[in-house]
Amino acid sequence: MKLHELSPAPGSRKVRKRVGRGIATGNGKTSGRGHKGQNSRSGGGVRPGFEGGQNPLYRRLPKRGFTNFTRKEYAVVNLDRLNDFAEGTEVTPETLLSSGIVKNSLDGIKILGNGDLNVKLTVKANKFSKSAVEKIEAAGGKTEVI
Repeated sequence: MKLHELSPAPGSRKVRKRVGRGIATGNGKTSGRGHKGQNSRSGGGVRPGFEGGQNPLYRRLPKRGFTNFTRKEYAVVNLDRLNDFAEGTEVTPETLLSSGIVKNSLDGIKILGNGDLNVKLTVKANKFSKSAVEKIEAAGGKTEVI
């Protein structure tokens, strides 16, 4: 294959509609907008969600609850996932990301106590559950809040 032989996939390139270029095009004079009316004018049309003056859906539906905009969302890691690391390893958010245990650290990493830990590790994370701290220390490891 050569550079001059490349062509776009069929249907991926669409020709722009040129309106207002004579009646032979089928889009002359009124440019496909019809005669008069709100949508025929420049700047005309209605805003998104407008229902012609009828009470719109976003006003008919009840609003409930509250969204806390300062909420922190943690990426959670269970203890049984930490068995992948070698004995004596220092587990940090960076090592968890690079090993693929967490995809995205969000606002921090929280270690939960689900499962058993069989290796001695030094774990550094933003938060720990009580059971996770107990199990890590029972395995001979250490926890450190960063």
